[in-house]
Amino acid sequence: MLRVAIAGLHLLALGIGLGAILFRAASLSEPASAVSLRRALRADVDWAVAAGLWIGTGLWRYFGGFEKGASYYDHNTAFLAKMALLAVILALEVWPMTTLIKWRAALARGASAEAVAVRATAARIATISRVQASLVVTMVFLAVAMARGYGAP
Repeated sequence: MLRVAIAGLHLLALGIGLGAILFRAASLSEPASAVSLRRALRADVDWAVAAGLWIGTGLWRYFGGFEKGASYYDHNTAFLAKMALLAVILALEVWPMTTLIKWRAALARGASAEAVAVRATAARIATISRVQASLVVTMVFLAVAMARGYGAP
């Protein structure tokens, strides 16, 4: 039963993360206001929670012996492609994450949302978020392929 719960949480994290990253993109595409920035920052927290859950359950499935085992995954091209996309998503997240942390700190110091959320920067983060969302969707299709036996030696 634990195996099913971990797999279910892993898939749930994908859904939460996809919704969060799309909502972050949409919120940052709006004109800067206290409401839109608050929504974007909340979605960013949801994205981070989903990523933690997603990576945590993924590692548990990989190392925990609940699934096919590391030897199966290490030789599955669909899995390796999925991990490559995860690496790209994480690399793309570095700049938005540090920027949003700075925005949170500025807001905590009393700055206005309009002063914090520079339009060009927000638009760039929104674009990166949309790219990340498309990569998450691609990862879902790779996971489906894996579940159907594709990519296995």
